[in-house]
Amino acid sequence: QVYVVESGGGLVQAGGSLRLSCAASIGISRLNAVGWYGQAPGKERELVARITTGDATKYADSVKGRFTIARDNGAKRVYLQMNDLKPDDTASYYCNVSNSLWGQGSQVTVSS
Repeated sequence: QVYVVESGGGLVQAGGSLRLSCAASIGISRLNAVGWYGQAPGKERELVARITTGDATKYADSVKGRFTIARDNGAKRVYLQMNDLKPDDTASYYCNVSNSLWGQGSQVTVSS
């Protein structure tokens, strides 16, 4: 059974940092495109950051300059480094692998 697991969420004050990790039971390779999505209460799930099979990256305008998506090919994981967090970043963050596999989400709460 293939599954995806996110970790690294938590409660942080505004201006703080967190690093989310995405792992898969079969490992994540450079052949997998990976996206991080955020879903705030009462809102739709939205793309936050994405890395393609060619390692091109894309970010939502709201996180540009603050968040960084990156691969760790040795660990077969993808990370989302989140800096200068704002209360509006509060959401459950989901990892999507190859446009098909979703994790259970990791909660990020940013207090003002």
